[in-house]
Amino acid sequence: MAQASADTDQAVATRPGAEAGVVHRRRSRRKLPWPIGFYRTAVGKKWVMALSGIALLGYVLVHMLGNMKVYLGPEEINSYGESLRELGGHLVPRTNLLWLMRIGLILAFAVHIHSAYSLTRMNISSRPERYQGGRDYIAVNFASRTMRWTGIIVLLYLAYHLADLTWGWANPDFIRGDVYHNMVESFSRWPVAILYIVANVALAIHIYHGAWSMFQSLGINNPRYNEARRVFAGAFAFAIGAGNVLFPVMVLTGVIG
Repeated sequence: MAQASADTDQAVATRPGAEAGVVHRRRSRRKLPWPIGFYRTAVGKKWVMALSGIALLGYVLVHMLGNMKVYLGPEEINSYGESLRELGGHLVPRTNLLWLMRIGLILAFAVHIHSAYSLTRMNISSRPERYQGGRDYIAVNFASRTMRWTGIIVLLYLAYHLADLTWGWANPDFIRGDVYHNMVESFSRWPVAILYIVANVALAIHIYHGAWSMFQSLGINNPRYNEARRVFAGAFAFAIGAGNVLFPVMVLTGVIG
């Protein structure tokens, strides 16, 4: 007799009291590939959210450090922007590597948001898989309670940031390729500067809790390391928040312009 596949009906034992000769069948569930099956669990979603979060933290750090070339003048920051388009030199077509990086970031954003949403739905359904050892609510109470809202603010800010300084849709004085000019023209407008400041404060709060909790998501949770985790999360969030907030502040005060 041929062996039944995972998709075929399989016979099971007749239940007590059922009519003789009646065979009850059930459809066996196909085993999902490991990555998909793992991601469907709460632990898997936490791992995906933590790993994608690490990629995004790396991006915001590099992005901020690159933008600091604005302090060196128009030539430096504009040359930096052009170098991003020329990544790969003569080995690959212009902007191809930059677009690969952008696609990677889009995927990281997508899985980060989806895993966060899925975990929220699991919590609402009262089937959470809690962190082993519990959370340090004294350290991250405010940040954790506002995580959803700061995440939404950051997502909306990202959309505006792209429209403002990448595509130029929201910047009436936009000049393609002139990064220095575009930053100065954008941040010279008080409403835009305030928007950037508020959004980057929200980003710093989001980063603080994310940098703290990603260690727990990856199973790194030990009282010996918790203080170091707290210091790292606070220092990283402060550096990103302060560094990004300074850009509009420096333009408004005339240091950059």
